[in-house]
Amino acid sequence: MDKIMDHLDYGLSVLFIGFNPSLRSGEVGHHYANPRNNFWRILHRSGLTPRLYEAFEDRDLLKLGYGFTNIVARPTRGAEDITREEYVQGREILKAKLKQYRPRIACFVGKGVYTEFSRRPQVEWGFQQEPVVEEVQEFVAPSSSGLVRMKLDDIVGIYKQLNDYLINQERT
Repeated sequence: MDKIMDHLDYGLSVLFIGFNPSLRSGEVGHHYANPRNNFWRILHRSGLTPRLYEAFEDRDLLKLGYGFTNIVARPTRGAEDITREEYVQGREILKAKLKQYRPRIACFVGKGVYTEFSRRPQVEWGFQQEPVVEEVQEFVAPSSSGLVRMKLDDIVGIYKQLNDYLINQERT
């Protein structure tokens, strides 16, 4: 099982950042490939994508200005299988990626991802007041995992805030 390739580029509107790939994603080599993961449905229902994409099309989202990476590259059954050392290394690697590529928005797919990255114990959904990496806005969204107990409509609503922001930015 290999690491999944990041999909990074300069000038991205949003860089989606997950904990790490699922075992299924590691097998097929695409982000958010577990059929129980709602990521692609959430993007579509929130208006972030014009149609429902599938995991094997993840690279195509670069054309929409969206990229993908994770705080830890190693696929695991769950985030609980990530070691402290992997988080320490992953935090530094992710900071370097954000400094190099400077996406307009770093969207953390899950509060846990952001708390591991920022080392802040408490965060709210949405845009964060003090970004870790200057000039990159940080947005915290719910995890898209099928294990999340939050209602899908509520999750979609938070991602819709991100879409509304992007639409308003295009107008100005």
